[in-house]
Parts: sequence; structure tokens; C-alpha cells
Amino acid sequence: MAGWERVLTDLVSTRGMALKRYAFLLCGNDSDAEDLVQDALVRAFTRPLRDEIENPEQYVRKAVLNLYLDRVRRRSVWRRVMPFAAAPDRIEDDSGAVDARHDLQAALLALAPQQRACVVLYYHVDLPIPEIAAQLGCAVGTVKRHLHDGRRRLARLLHDDTREDDRAVR
Repeated sequence: MAGWERVLTDLVSTRGMALKRYAFLLCGNDSDAEDLVQDALVRAFTRPLRDEIENPEQYVRKAVLNLYLDRVRRRSVWRRVMPFAAAPDRIEDDSGAVDARHDLQAALLALAPQQRACVVLYYHVDLPIPEIAAQLGCAVGTVKRHLHDGRRRLARLLHDDTREDDRAVR
């Protein structure tokens, strides 16, 4: 077995589920997350210099992020060109009986793609802001702005209105 095959096998067996969870947080869909991880692995390990990858997991995470952002951009361009042919990403569900995990997933999906990427990289992957800026190819201030706006939007979306109702009753 070649060196890169062993690295790929080890990466998938030990960190495959973590990579899938990372992709899931970005796209919000289990099958899309699997596709993102698989496409990122193919992209990483079919290139000519695959033996020179220093940190394979970080390289694949970066590829997952780039693939996700590319798909979002492509989808938005398609929607501008063919607005009646494209179906909406999701249909709003007005049911109030959703557990906190589903509420968080819906709130993450409501964020703009750049905000979501910053929030996931900061809170899930635990990257410092300068590294997030380097991965996204933007300024540190832009990352801070996306994090600030994303946190405010998440706070609004996840706010529990029952506390206000309790104050009104008293």
C-alpha cells in the first residue's frame, strides 16, 4: 500500500465522522455532508503532490469549506439566472414542538454562508480568528463582523419568548 493510501485510510477511519459532522454543520443536510467530505477527499488525494500534504485532516477540512462555499455561490448564480426552475432550499416549518438541536440547525441554516462558515470554524473547530481569516481569504475585521452578525442573528433566532410572556403575566 502506498504512503498516501495509508494516510487516506487512517484519516477516514479515525476522523471520518468528525469530518462529516463538520460538513453537516456547514450545509445542514446529512447526504450533502457525505458528498462534501467525499468530494474533498477525492480532491485532496487525487492531486499529483498528495504525498506532500503535511496535515491531511486540515487540508480536507479546507477543501470541504471551499466546496461548500463554491456550491453556495453556484446555487445563487443559478437562482438569478433561472428563478422559476430552482426550488427553495428548505420549506419553513411552523411547528413549535422542535427540540433545541433542530432549532440550532435551523438557526445555522438561516445564517448567510460566510457567517455560518465563521461561526462553525470559530465555535466547532475552535480556530482563532486570524486562522479563520486565512482560510476564508478575507480580513480579520471581516471575520469579526461575520461572527458578530452571526451571533446576534443566532441570539434572535434562538430567543425563548416564554420569558417575556412570564413578565407580562406578573
